[in-house]
Amino acid sequence: MNDIFQDLKWRGLVYQTTDDSLGDWLLEQPRIVYAGFDPTADSLHVGSLLPLMMLRRFQRAGHQPIAVLGGATGMIGDPSGKSAERNLLDQAMLATNLAGIEKQIQHVLSVSGGPEPIIVSNSDWINRFSYIDFLRDVGKNFPVNVMMAKDSIKSRLEGESGISYTEFSYMLIQAYDFVHLNRQYGCELQIGGSDQWGNITAGIDLGRRMTGHKLYGFTNPLLTKSDGTKMGKTESGAIWLSAERTSPYAFYQYWINVADDDAGKCLRFLTEIPREEIEALDQSRATEPHARASQKRLAESMTRMIHGDAGLASAERATAVFFGAEIQDLDDKQLLDIFADVPSVTVARSELDEPGLPLLEAMARCGLAKSKGEARRAIEQGGAYVNNRRIDDVDYRLSSCDLASENIIVVRSGKKKFALLKFD
Repeated sequence: MNDIFQDLKWRGLVYQTTDDSLGDWLLEQPRIVYAGFDPTADSLHVGSLLPLMMLRRFQRAGHQPIAVLGGATGMIGDPSGKSAERNLLDQAMLATNLAGIEKQIQHVLSVSGGPEPIIVSNSDWINRFSYIDFLRDVGKNFPVNVMMAKDSIKSRLEGESGISYTEFSYMLIQAYDFVHLNRQYGCELQIGGSDQWGNITAGIDLGRRMTGHKLYGFTNPLLTKSDGTKMGKTESGAIWLSAERTSPYAFYQYWINVADDDAGKCLRFLTEIPREEIEALDQSRATEPHARASQKRLAESMTRMIHGDAGLASAERATAVFFGAEIQDLDDKQLLDIFADVPSVTVARSELDEPGLPLLEAMARCGLAKSKGEARRAIEQGGAYVNNRRIDDVDYRLSSCDLASENIIVVRSGKKKFALLKFD
């Protein structure tokens, strides 16, 4: 067995354990370990990636991973770390969300050489109970004072919004998940973020009362930046694992732009890059910070894992475009991602018909030049580009042959002044 616990400690991923001998226990034989995933959206985001990567680490070390989807608990919502009640999902939205995150979990846990992952929904066993049966068979084993002592409950009770009986019951349902997985699969270890400590220890206590078995819990630190804010958030929203929600290019760019103070943590927490290479990258940040070697390696590793080789190649090609590579083989969505902050103007498509739209006029119209005269000077001085291809002809006219994608032409003046022509 690989000594996964020592590697986790080096990476800074050990926050709390329920037993000081957990590392030795993991070395004795392959164990069965689970983590839960709430279906709050049809995609996981970067914050959800940490527990998923934890399962993958255990899997690579020879342990059996179980991913539990919250088909039942997702109907309620976890109060942990929340200051107010969640909006409840309907059945149709829940089914869509479950299908989306199951596909992503399967992708990340499709690791050659490790045990095949088990992916289940807790609705499979929770929905078999009637309300009365659940209270009699499970609820009677769960002291209310245990729940009241948990930080996730105490913080809500002390807040202005309080907590409903619905969310109050979440902990009991999740605790029973551990009991069921222990009975069904022999699962003995639950992992999660530090905000899940109360739920994890509740499941361990319930398991002891209902089965007499000793169960184990382990938490990792939450994925935060050096300033304490959550990793994976931008001004435009969360960074998702779904290519439809966050393109491979935008995903890649997020990691390329991680601050030096956060790069080391991300390399340790989220990648499987070996220790020797990470320590060399640490050194490079100290001696050659301008090279941004850590961020480039991080972006490469993360994008390849989530979007595959094709997604990485697309992201790297799109990145090169922004730095001057000729634009080709991209679609509208990719160009709009790359040039999200670039001014644009909508033009009638008929203007591309013979004889075409004069480049002088196009540059003036999209704001790259204050006048046609200024546009002429830019062309004469070699500073005008169409799709990153230099244009030296002041009489050049744009036609449909100049479209970089279905409906867009990218025009540039100088090194970094871009504009988009969108043809309606």
